[in-house]
Amino acid sequence: MKSTIKDLEKIASQIRRDIVRMVHGCQSGHPGGSLGCTEYFTALYFEAMNHDPEFNMDGIGEDLFFLSNGHISPVFYSTLAHAGYYDKAELATFRKLNSRLQGHPTTHEHLPGVRIASGSLGQGLSVAIGAALAKKLNGDKSLVYTLHGDGELQEGQIWEAAMFAPHNQVDNLISTIDVNGQQIDGPTKLVLSLGDLHAKWEAFGWDVLEMKGNDMADVVKTLKLAKSRSGQGKPIMILMHTEMGYGVDFMVGSHKWHGVAPNDEQLKLALAQLEETLGDY
Repeated sequence: MKSTIKDLEKIASQIRRDIVRMVHGCQSGHPGGSLGCTEYFTALYFEAMNHDPEFNMDGIGEDLFFLSNGHISPVFYSTLAHAGYYDKAELATFRKLNSRLQGHPTTHEHLPGVRIASGSLGQGLSVAIGAALAKKLNGDKSLVYTLHGDGELQEGQIWEAAMFAPHNQVDNLISTIDVNGQQIDGPTKLVLSLGDLHAKWEAFGWDVLEMKGNDMADVVKTLKLAKSRSGQGKPIMILMHTEMGYGVDFMVGSHKWHGVAPNDEQLKLALAQLEETLGDY
């Protein structure tokens, strides 16, 4: 049975609690982008994707997800745990010695749900295109999803992949960019302006959609629309407008929380704003 928007919002609230607790617990990690992308991950894993927590690396017959901006691993790990890939108690080991939950996802740890080592920015779109082409060759009608940061678009490999996918009609690919306007060194418009992203991706031959990434109903609706427009000759790009740090008032909209852990007092303030809905790990 499909989840309601209220159900999804409850899951998202718990994931946000996990994020701030995980980063606080090791005093390391990236809370800002993780908090901003929580609706997306929740809608993807609990509504949009056909996936199996009994993880098989081949992924035959199921939708695949590749996280390119791997530094937002806290939201990815929490989502996988709540989706049944492993016990959520493991979230307490985040970034600790011998943990499977490394700061950037890795494959040698054999963590269920993780298909590529990521966080070296710019590579995820190329990998996702390869997986999508493999599905086509195998007659597999499932879809491939990928997520990127907007600052990541400053990497040249992204634009090589952007040319390749439409040329080869990779129309089983739904990519998303977290357009929050922030990166580690400051606002993207000051570091290296990205210009008109909608016009750029359309010019490269993609079917471009936009959504309000912190509005669960709009995320669910747009992902559903994207799925309906797959298989029509073009790859799909969703420009997802979010606020970094969304859900915690003192973190919202600032690049300063890109990679900074909250202290004890800040953790209390954050948790007071986030409802515990599924039980803390």
